[in-house]
Amino acid sequence: MIESGLIEQGLIHNMPVLAGLILAAAGFLAGFIDSMAGGGGMITIPVFLLTGFSPHQAIATNKLQASFGSLTATLRYRNGGLVRIREILPGIAFTLMGAASGAAAVQLLSADFLDLIIPIALSALFFFMLLRKDLGKVESKERLGRGLFYLIFGLIIGFYDGFFGPGTGSFWTIAFVTLAGMNLKRATGHTKVVNFTSNIVSLGVFLTGGNILIVPGILMGLAQIGGAWTGSHLVMKRDSSFVRIIFLSVLGVSILYLGYQAYIQ
Repeated sequence: MIESGLIEQGLIHNMPVLAGLILAAAGFLAGFIDSMAGGGGMITIPVFLLTGFSPHQAIATNKLQASFGSLTATLRYRNGGLVRIREILPGIAFTLMGAASGAAAVQLLSADFLDLIIPIALSALFFFMLLRKDLGKVESKERLGRGLFYLIFGLIIGFYDGFFGPGTGSFWTIAFVTLAGMNLKRATGHTKVVNFTSNIVSLGVFLTGGNILIVPGILMGLAQIGGAWTGSHLVMKRDSSFVRIIFLSVLGVSILYLGYQAYIQ
């Protein structure tokens, strides 16, 4: 499948080497970006399609490779003191339930409606963050109790990530900053924990559908580890202003990419 897709587009003469290099490079870059601000799927999904994956294979295999990067970033943030796993266990539990439901539902329902509304929702988040220049620089007061916060957003965003996915990290980060009172660095760390949860749960559901291509997924996943470690290392070393710039940049590109797909392409 990968070979025929590349040959038809005139992009290769020696498929295994070039395809492997393309996947590895995309995995590293996606892991790097995703560990800091989310949005790695904007890189990996098009690359999967370019190299001949069907849409279902691209979505399913993406969960496999993304799990490597989100796990690496999670461990890095935990070791750096930004995340205490024990405190986020309710979030993990509710995200697990939401993601399992979403991944099961996507095999039965159409995501066409989400294609149209997600760019609009992300645009609202972008301008909200852009205008609130001090948001996320320091810790603030929680506006929801942690139990209620994780119940609501674990189920809703977890479902969304299992069902569709683009923008999941942005939704989680904004929720942690505005309602859980975290600064952007802590919000980024906590986002990767729940993101890894929804990735791994969705992966388990997709495995039953037979659409995951194991070898390409693992190859890209191994490259994701390097990218995720590098990106999370930068976040740990820099202040929240740096994270804000990266977050807004990735969010802006996400809006343009998803808006083009939904309304122009």
